[in-house]
Amino acid sequence: MKTITVFTPTYNRAYCLDQCYQSYIRQTNQDFTWLIIDDGSSDNTKELVSSWIDENKIDIQYHYQENQGMHGGHNAAYRLINTTLNVCIDSDDFMPDDAIEKILFNWEIIKDKQELAGLVGLDADKKGAIIGTKIPDSLKEVTLYNIYNRYGVKGDKKLVLRTDVVKKYPAYPIFEGERFVPLGYLYQLIDQDYKLFPVNEVFCIVEYMEDGSSMNILKQYRRHPRGFAFSRKSRMKLAENFKDRFKNAIHYVSSSIFIKNGAFVNESPKKITTILAIPLGILLNLYIRFKTKNEF
Repeated sequence: MKTITVFTPTYNRAYCLDQCYQSYIRQTNQDFTWLIIDDGSSDNTKELVSSWIDENKIDIQYHYQENQGMHGGHNAAYRLINTTLNVCIDSDDFMPDDAIEKILFNWEIIKDKQELAGLVGLDADKKGAIIGTKIPDSLKEVTLYNIYNRYGVKGDKKLVLRTDVVKKYPAYPIFEGERFVPLGYLYQLIDQDYKLFPVNEVFCIVEYMEDGSSMNILKQYRRHPRGFAFSRKSRMKLAENFKDRFKNAIHYVSSSIFIKNGAFVNESPKKITTILAIPLGILLNLYIRFKTKNEF
């Protein structure tokens, strides 16, 4: 069995999956499986992946499901993965040629440390520029929350997680009529029990596509308010300071207005903070409505 699964949730992205595939063929260490979660694509994703499986250049596993959104793709991946490690590489991203080699080299350093959930590495753009900032070299272990909130690190980072750790936590909820729950929900749960081993090496090359979640966050916010409200309740509950709780309460209020949830205060894990956040939550809701008015 391979040591790590690289999983890719994809929906109608056959046009860009080949750069993923080519980067995996070039990996200097082939001790991995590529798991493709086809989240209800109507393009030629299935046929394209079948042709790659027939080529037999790398180990590929393909799974099709009805469309559930990115978080539903992660749910499926975590159910199916049986390798020691896993990492998500989105359909519009790919890995540097030595990424698997670097991941497994660093895994050997920490594999016996049960208090660590895995590794956290860097993302870079196609020109090699680091997304955001590096992680302080002095850190030997750290939570994802503290990377951003205590040490001021900026930009997306790439998580490589132990599969047995991920499987301990509940799946992302699926809300009828919605296709998005912020992935940070799971990572914050893991933060409560484990730390990560920081590695200032590039594990992923990212490209923010015009049809991707990162470029359409306000529209996502409006289309999937139940998913966002769920995430904000969790973040309020687990926040380490009032500033963070209050910020998430503002977003929770805004999402609750979109779904016309009159019981949002009673359902909040931090009721007083939520009451204080109502005026700013209303303003945020109005702002999102204004910025997305041409889409709805």
